[in-house]
Amino acid sequence: MGAESSYQDLITFRSNTPQYFPEATAEEWSQTKWQLKNRVQTLEQIEKHLILADEERAGILLTGTKLATAINPHYFNLIEADNPGCPLRRQVIPRIEETLEDPLEMADPCGEDSHMPVPGLVHRYPDRVLFLVTDRCASYCRYCTRSRVVSGVSEQKLEMQWEKAFEYLENTPQVRDVLLSGGDPLLLSDSRLEKLLTRLSSIPHIQFLRIGSRIPNFLPQRITPELCQMLSKFHPLYLSVHFNHPRELTLENKEALERLANHGIPMGNQSVLLKGVNDSIEIQRALLHKLLMCRVRPYYLYQCDLIQGSSHLRTSIAEGLEIMEGLRGHTTGYAIPQYVIDAPGGGGKVPINPDYIVERTSEKVTIRNYEGKIFTYPEPQPTKASSISL
Repeated sequence: MGAESSYQDLITFRSNTPQYFPEATAEEWSQTKWQLKNRVQTLEQIEKHLILADEERAGILLTGTKLATAINPHYFNLIEADNPGCPLRRQVIPRIEETLEDPLEMADPCGEDSHMPVPGLVHRYPDRVLFLVTDRCASYCRYCTRSRVVSGVSEQKLEMQWEKAFEYLENTPQVRDVLLSGGDPLLLSDSRLEKLLTRLSSIPHIQFLRIGSRIPNFLPQRITPELCQMLSKFHPLYLSVHFNHPRELTLENKEALERLANHGIPMGNQSVLLKGVNDSIEIQRALLHKLLMCRVRPYYLYQCDLIQGSSHLRTSIAEGLEIMEGLRGHTTGYAIPQYVIDAPGGGGKVPINPDYIVERTSEKVTIRNYEGKIFTYPEPQPTKASSISL
């Protein structure tokens, strides 16, 4: 009974009433500019509302050299005040563990810097590129794989040369797919984003565009009817969103996602498996079901990258496989993402699946299903013409 009650609670959409910001009017709360102007950034601002653990307080004091602290009111409002283990809190509040040095961790775990033919454009796969168009986000995730360049406080800066990127794309006909990321592209103004999409769409061999954004999570106020109408002019356009926990999907987030879907924009969710956030079958199942209710298809579940200072957030791959085992066969296939590891150093995404093949020979494949039952599928065998009756 308790588990069912917990599931029902997790998949319920609630309005995000501004408990920590009672002075905000309804009009202010709904404005993107107000949300960005009033981001929570300092220890004093955070302690005004949250009871911090020692590890958090020390982490906040040391922030500003690796990755800035900035949490917009919509997301900050969802954090539990007296629970250091709050899954949303763990994603955006710094901890002292971020300063731990692990020789296995990397500043650039996906090897993007070594695959840039021009600044800001990553060409790692044959037919698609990653176009980094900004270094700013509405809020900063503590496990950010681009913390070396995002937020503007680290020594390395994100260099962007849009004209050179356009020229490279125009002269590289094998590229058919461009993914805009950063930072968060949806922080660009409607007019600037429209100019960018227009220029990319004018390149004949580019077949479709994608945008990777956590704005529908952090800042649903940004998903205005005007933005959706503008984006709908560039079909086929796909949006990769980023939700890690079912509590992130409030009524306001649901309405923002529905606006996008109603304008014909297909959405896939890319989440990261994080310790203390979503590393359980129960949380994952609730998240995936809730996403489908918002018309978002679960796409990828990432093993956390080997980003520096992320060891306290990483789970084992065995735990990830156990979660995938607990999903397959126990929910609709539409709800099951592909579990992947972005191979350290720039090897690209590698799918990781539980082993359902028990034995394979030239004559048959022995497989098991989600219940552990064993089945045999015969392999096709050569047929002699002489054995066929005409």
